[in-house]
Amino acid sequence: MTTDQISKGLTTDQVAALTTAGVTALTTSGVAALTTDQVVALRTDQVAALKTNQVAALTTDGIAAMETRDVAALTTASIAALSTNQISKGLTTDQVAALTTAGAGALTTAGMAALTTDQVVALRTDQVVALKTNQVAALTTDGIAAMETRDIAALTTASVGALTTSQISKGLTTDQVVALRTDQVVALKTNQVAALTTDQVAAMETRDVAA
Repeated sequence: MTTDQISKGLTTDQVAALTTAGVTALTTSGVAALTTDQVVALRTDQVAALKTNQVAALTTDGIAAMETRDVAALTTASIAALSTNQISKGLTTDQVAALTTAGAGALTTAGMAALTTDQVVALRTDQVVALKTNQVAALTTDGIAAMETRDIAALTTASVGALTTSQISKGLTTDQVVALRTDQVVALKTNQVAALTTDQVAAMETRDVAA
């Protein structure tokens, strides 16, 4: 089918009636031509069946139109295929929160760096715990600053040890420093401790300083 036949011909009922094989047969240009209403009409099993290049072909409006249950159904390979534009300009905060822990862990480092502050706030604590060290290290300083204190406290010691000096000195807020667990503070490397600002040091719990 041509892009015109898809975007101007196929009704939402017809889209929903496609078999998974029919959906995976759509060309990347055909997927890019899907209207937001057509994307909404996709069944969850159809979304789960999409190939990585098909997911990568969705417009930012198409991504934003996806039902949260469908975002949760995306394979880890499909999530890894999302472009930075699809992430920063497409994914809604509700969709970010709907990602499975495996899905959150599948975001590329470029994808992590593309997350907006609102998207970072939307991350669930179990998603944050599931992040790999290179994903945490890829967050912007604004992204770090946007993290909920409960999420900072939930970071693994390996993730805390992976924070860059810029993330520490320009990202961590004093409230986040207070939220650090003692074992997280112990996990800080010497160059990370050296990067702490005087305000951050002053905010540290006495038990953490002693550690």
